[in-house]
Amino acid sequence: MGRLDGKIILITGATSGIGEAAARMCLQEGAKVMIHGLHVEEGQALVKELGPNSAFHQEDLQDPASIERLMTATIAQFGDLHGLVNNAAFIVRSNLDSTNIDLFDQVMAVNVRAPLFLIKAARPYLRQNQGSVVNIGSVNAYTGEPRLLPYAISKGALMTLSRNLGNVLPAEGIRVNHFNLGWVLTPNEYKYKLADGLPPDWPERLDKDEIPSGKMTSPEDIAKHIVFWLSDESRPISGTVMELNQYPVIARIPLKEGDHEST
Repeated sequence: MGRLDGKIILITGATSGIGEAAARMCLQEGAKVMIHGLHVEEGQALVKELGPNSAFHQEDLQDPASIERLMTATIAQFGDLHGLVNNAAFIVRSNLDSTNIDLFDQVMAVNVRAPLFLIKAARPYLRQNQGSVVNIGSVNAYTGEPRLLPYAISKGALMTLSRNLGNVLPAEGIRVNHFNLGWVLTPNEYKYKLADGLPPDWPERLDKDEIPSGKMTSPEDIAKHIVFWLSDESRPISGTVMELNQYPVIARIPLKEGDHEST
């Protein structure tokens, strides 16, 4: 018996990284999964590997009409919906000087507007099935890196969205919970750091201040949490915002080399 037996799950941004790991784990736990992504070849290849309990639908979530098309495709394919994972994100490096209105609107469209209106479109099915929403945020929601200004703003908005609907929707039997992720070793993150000039083995060169466990968090580590919060094991909790990180995010003061414990 899997923890998601009989459930139908829609995961956005699921052709690589955290979304792909979540799709694989949901299938292992007995679910049927609609995989959303931007790139048709990647999506089709993944579904061919994963088998008949998975399907792929391509959409650019910047398009407002994509929401209804994605929901229609999910229901047409599987007939129902029990869980939604809003994982897709537009991650772009930009600061105050380089952020313009068009870029800001693109980031907000994918990272905030799409999750909001996907929840709205999914609401009738989730209400009927006492379903669950998991929104994937970031610790950048709290202040963010200097070169991730619009991304950080969008993740702050997504966190507020999760808390608001996590309060409103449980009366209808729908739970909404939220993860603020720390540093995760996704394929895209690996490529970003290579482009920044780091060596190919950079994940092994990080010190304990950055990754206290000695190993970067993997997409599979996050997927385990996603499965739990989609499952009935996490009932009746809603409105939770969790930091999935290797150390506390707020007011962390790492021990400096040479520091001495006080008594």
